Amino acid sequence: MDVKELSKWTDEQVFAKTGQHLDSLQKSILESVLQRQNFHKIAGNNGYSYDHVKKEGAKLWKLLSDVFSEEIEQKNVRSILENKAGSTIYSFGDSSLIISNHNINKNHINICRENSQYLEDIETRSRSTQYENKSSIIELTKAPEFNYTYGRNSEISTLKEWILENQTRLIIIYGLSGIGKTALTLKLISEINTQFDYIIYRSLEDLPKLINLKDELKQFFSQSHATLLPEIIDYFRSSRCLVILDDVQNIFNPGNLAGQYLTEYKDYSKFFQQIATLSHQSSLILISWEKPGEIEALEKENKYTRSLQLQGLGEEAKEILRQKDLQDEEKWDELITLYQSHPAWLNIISSTIIELFNGRVSLFLTDKNEFFLGDIETYLESHLERLSELEKNAINWLSHQDEPIDISQKTANMEVSQAKLMHIIQSLTRRCLVEKVPRKELAKFQLNSIFKAHINSNFAVKKYP
Repeated sequence: MDVKELSKWTDEQVFAKTGQHLDSLQKSILESVLQRQNFHKIAGNNGYSYDHVKKEGAKLWKLLSDVFSEEIEQKNVRSILENKAGSTIYSFGDSSLIISNHNINKNHINICRENSQYLEDIETRSRSTQYENKSSIIELTKAPEFNYTYGRNSEISTLKEWILENQTRLIIIYGLSGIGKTALTLKLISEINTQFDYIIYRSLEDLPKLINLKDELKQFFSQSHATLLPEIIDYFRSSRCLVILDDVQNIFNPGNLAGQYLTEYKDYSKFFQQIATLSHQSSLILISWEKPGEIEALEKENKYTRSLQLQGLGEEAKEILRQKDLQDEEKWDELITLYQSHPAWLNIISSTIIELFNGRVSLFLTDKNEFFLGDIETYLESHLERLSELEKNAINWLSHQDEPIDISQKTANMEVSQAKLMHIIQSLTRRCLVEKVPRKELAKFQLNSIFKAHINSNFAVKKYP
C-alpha cells in the first residue's frame, strides 16, 4: 500500500472511531513520516516552526494510539498502520490485491552464511527493531564476503541522506575495481536495513537478460503478496524495496566509449530511466567501474537520481597497514599517498612488503625513482582492456605529459579533432582513469598516476593500442 492510500485508509479509521477527519497538518505530518521525513523537513515544507510540528506530531500519535488501541510513535507508525491495513483489499492500478499478515514472516532474513559476523549483525539489528519495521526480507546470498568495516563514514552519511531523506530512486556508485564499492554498499545495508521491506543483491557478472532478472526480482518480492504484480515498478510502489545491482559495467560494450550498452542489453537503460523518473518509494543502487552517460543527463533533469564516485580511503587506509602489522609507521602516509589509499592496491603492496622486506615500509620505499606495481597490474589491465582504440591512443599520449592538459587549447600530436578529444577525455573521466585537477581557473586533466606508471613501464613491451 503506498503512502497516499495508507493515509486515506488511516483517516477513514479515525473518522469511524471519532467522527472527525484528520486535519491538513495532521495528514501532512502522517504522510511525511510515512515517507521517512524528519520534523525539521516537515516544518519547512508546511511553514511551521519545528517545535509546533513536533507538538502536533505528539498529539497525532496519541490520537492514533487511541484509535488503534496500540502505542504508536513516529518510529513505528508505518509498520503498525501497514499491519492494521494488511488484511484490507485495496486497488493498485488494474489489480485487486489482498495482503494478509500471515503471508509475512516477521523479520525473515534470507542471508549468506559466509558473511557470518556481518550478516549476524543485520539479523540482530532486525530482531531488535521489529516494531520499527514489520518485516525485513533480505537476500544477500550472492553478495561477496564483507571484508572490512572501517572508514567510509562520510560516504555512508551521504547515501543515507539521499535514500532516507531525499527518497532518491536511482543511485550509481562507480569507481576503479577494488576501491570498495560493494563493501560500502554492504556496510550501508547493515545500517539502514530496518527501513526497507525488501533488500536484494544481484550481480550482472554473468550478463543476465533483463527479462530474467525481472522475473527473479518478482519472485523475491512476491513473498508477501497474494499474486504476482505485473511490473517491478508495482512492487517498488506497494513496498519499500532496495535493490543492488553490482558489476553493471559488464553490460557495457568493451571497445567503445564508456557506458555504451551491449546491443542485447540496451533495455537495461530504459529500465534504469523508468526507475528514476516514475513515482515510487524504493531505491535502486547500481555499482559499476564506469558511469553511464544517461546517468549524467538524469542527474541534471531528475532530482531523484544521484551518483557517487568512490575514491580511496584516505586516513582510514592506515587500518589496512595496521592489520597487516607493517612496520615504520612514520612512512605509512607516504605509502598511502603513493597508492592513492586504494584498499585493494594497499593490500597487495602490503603483502609484497611482508614477503620481500619482512614488513619494513622504509626499505620498500628506499628507491624514489622506482614505482613498484607488482600484482596491481592485473587490476589495471582489466580496465585498459575495455578501452576503445581512441581512448588507448589518448592514454598513451597522456602518459607522456608532464603537466595536466588544458583541452580548450589545440592539442599537438593528437590526430583527432578538438571536439573528439573532449569526448574521449569525458569518457576516460567516467572510467576514473583521467582526473580533473582541482583548480579555480580553467579545468585541466591528467592520467591517474598509477596507470601512468604502468603504461610507461610497459611501453616498450606492449603499446595501447
